[in-house]
Amino acid sequence: MRKLNVLAFICLLVIGVSAARAQQIDAAFGFSTVSAPSAQDAGANFSPQSVGGGTFLSASADFLLKHQLGFGGQVAWRASQNLWGGYQPFRPIFFDFNGIYAPNFGRRAGAEFQAGIGVQSARFYTPTYNCSFTGCTNYVSSNHFMGHFGAGLRIYATERVFIRPEAHLYLVRNNEEFSGPRATRFGISIGYSFRPAEDENY
Repeated sequence: MRKLNVLAFICLLVIGVSAARAQQIDAAFGFSTVSAPSAQDAGANFSPQSVGGGTFLSASADFLLKHQLGFGGQVAWRASQNLWGGYQPFRPIFFDFNGIYAPNFGRRAGAEFQAGIGVQSARFYTPTYNCSFTGCTNYVSSNHFMGHFGAGLRIYATERVFIRPEAHLYLVRNNEEFSGPRATRFGISIGYSFRPAEDENY
């Protein structure tokens, strides 16, 4: 726990320093769906349960420094609980931290390419609460390291408000609770760009 707190502090410090130097900061909220191997297509050493299906919500933010390069992070979670094995309520959540390249195509359009790492967290809900010094929860999490690749197209409705159709690929290590090590997410986000006034016309 102490190591996680130190890591979180370092990440916040880096984000704070980079935000102060950022040429552009973007924040977005979106809706999407996840596609993954079905229960019938479960591979060896995997459970016959898909992590996909349903509506996912997402929130993201990025900091662009120079030459449209930067970094950012996002989280996507299933809007409602699903049933694992037909009886156990669960909710998959994808967290990722990425390097970003975001070239512009004139004033009203641009692309976004991401690559990074993260965690797939599956929360399995229980009928009782478990309490510790950090608080009380009614779920147990199963977390797995993952790689992430993403791409999107930013279309600016105004100088600062954009719509972003997007696609994401997650490669999850040791994802034995589900049918396979791969999941793809397709969706659309609505975002807002915070950038210096002199950059609004590029």
